[in-house]
Amino acid sequence: TQVTEKLEEAVMIWIKQIKQVLVESEQMRREADDIGPSAELEHWKSRMSSFNSLLDEIKSSRVKKIISILQAARSKTLKQWKELDGNITIAANEAKDNVRYLYTLDKFFGPLAKASPVTMMEQVPSLMNTVRMIYCTSPYYNTSECMTSLLLKITNQMINTCKTYLCEG
Repeated sequence: TQVTEKLEEAVMIWIKQIKQVLVESEQMRREADDIGPSAELEHWKSRMSSFNSLLDEIKSSRVKKIISILQAARSKTLKQWKELDGNITIAANEAKDNVRYLYTLDKFFGPLAKASPVTMMEQVPSLMNTVRMIYCTSPYYNTSECMTSLLLKITNQMINTCKTYLCEG
């Protein structure tokens, strides 16, 4: 029972740390007003990396051994652990999926930043079709919050490109 208590204490510390990671990941992001769409891709890549690292740790043999010992001891901490394990898996899948979808837009980000207004406008129909495809098919990124954030960043990039063009002209 002493070993079980020590292992439960360790798992409770992990639970607290994982909850903190999940809470922080759900908080509103503070971004500059004129940030472009590549920042959205970078955000999700960073989040994917964090959650994948956390998943790797959770799936490590050391953690699995501790969890199996606690299962044998019928520990009450496992209910919370399983719930958090599921939440981390969902968050990792969301990040991975969002990165995959946002990469389809990546080919537009360079031309959007460097083009003249005329060339930029030639890209807009394809860009909007790709955004529409993401909205229609992504299981996670099709919320109004995500779409608003993405479209705002695309618009910011277009405005910055036009400003640069005007200042150079």
